[in-house]
Amino acid sequence: MQAIWFDVSIPKVLATQVLGRLWSGVYFSGVSPVRLGVVTPLPLGPGQVRVRNLLCGICASDLHIIYSDVDPRVHPAALPGHDRIYLGHEVVSVVEDVGPAVSRLKVGDRVVMQSRFVRTVCAAQGLPACPACAEGDYAVCESGTANPLTPGVGGGFGDGYTAHESELWAVPDFLTDEQAALIEPLACSLRAVRRAPPPPQSKVLVIGCGTIGLGIVMALRALHPDVQVYAAARHPQQRALATTNGATLLAGPLLDETARITGATLHTGHFGNRTLTGGFDVVYDSVGQDETVGTALRCTRSRGTTMIAGVHLHPSKLDLTPVVHEEVELKGSFCHGQERWQGDSLSTMDLVSRLLRTGAIDAQPLLTHRFPLAQWREALRTASDKNSGCIKVMFDYRAAPAS
Repeated sequence: MQAIWFDVSIPKVLATQVLGRLWSGVYFSGVSPVRLGVVTPLPLGPGQVRVRNLLCGICASDLHIIYSDVDPRVHPAALPGHDRIYLGHEVVSVVEDVGPAVSRLKVGDRVVMQSRFVRTVCAAQGLPACPACAEGDYAVCESGTANPLTPGVGGGFGDGYTAHESELWAVPDFLTDEQAALIEPLACSLRAVRRAPPPPQSKVLVIGCGTIGLGIVMALRALHPDVQVYAAARHPQQRALATTNGATLLAGPLLDETARITGATLHTGHFGNRTLTGGFDVVYDSVGQDETVGTALRCTRSRGTTMIAGVHLHPSKLDLTPVVHEEVELKGSFCHGQERWQGDSLSTMDLVSRLLRTGAIDAQPLLTHRFPLAQWREALRTASDKNSGCIKVMFDYRAAPAS
């Protein structure tokens, strides 16, 4: 079975980071911690299944890891984990084999990876549910990093993988493979909106229109149609899709545009220090870098909300004084979990699937490029270069022979 993995080796990471400044090919060389190789599936234990992959999207977090764009001093790097990370989690697969005591899934079912890439959750360890898991919020499982299981073999970047059935989401028949492969990133976007819902008839800003940012625009339109959505997008394909989904694009510097749109007052202090009083009710930052988070905080009105929905795996150094001086509420959102919506309690993925079924969200335009696994280097380069015109790049395994 083929798979792409990342060996957690600090010397290799540091060497790749240094050489990458001079030689872009280092990320796919023998120096890099990234490998495409053959792995042997492990025997299935109780509750485990083996799946064959159909489609898998390339996520920005995958690219951060592949390009060694990670600082080992960040919070998640200190959590207990494994020496090998199998890449690819935006994946739809079909169950090929089941182990003993599997009750929810059967051979032939299509599944999406739900929590296996996040943490080894309580159910997969045979433990009583922690408070987070009891609420269905597996992404913040409290025991999942305390005693991780021996990792299942394989991931989304490859032929298939093994996982505990509790870590998978069963795909309903009405979803296409393409829709199912986009469920995971769309659930991340929707979760960010659910954790920071805008007030009725408010004005909100989305910074960054990659897959997550565009998903936030879509979720806002589907769940809060009375809200005025503005977006800051860098690339033409992102700007076009944001506009198609009802966002108004900002044409100039964000502080100036925020003042123009919301009536906020723009102030200029010493050393070119510019800020606002007033601003958007909610700002969703899908980038997560110091510059964008700092700008988002200054573009948020007093007692408004800044939501960080982008992953940047480096320690931050930014001005947090708006959190104190303007009482801006700073929130973060990671992954997906359990939602309460219109009297129901359901998973974020279930809610996204409802919106896809009714047409409230149209995921298809997000998918711009497909590659076979044999062209993995080209696929990763395309996904990392937005000038390629890409939004979501996927590996397509459906026509490939089994290895």
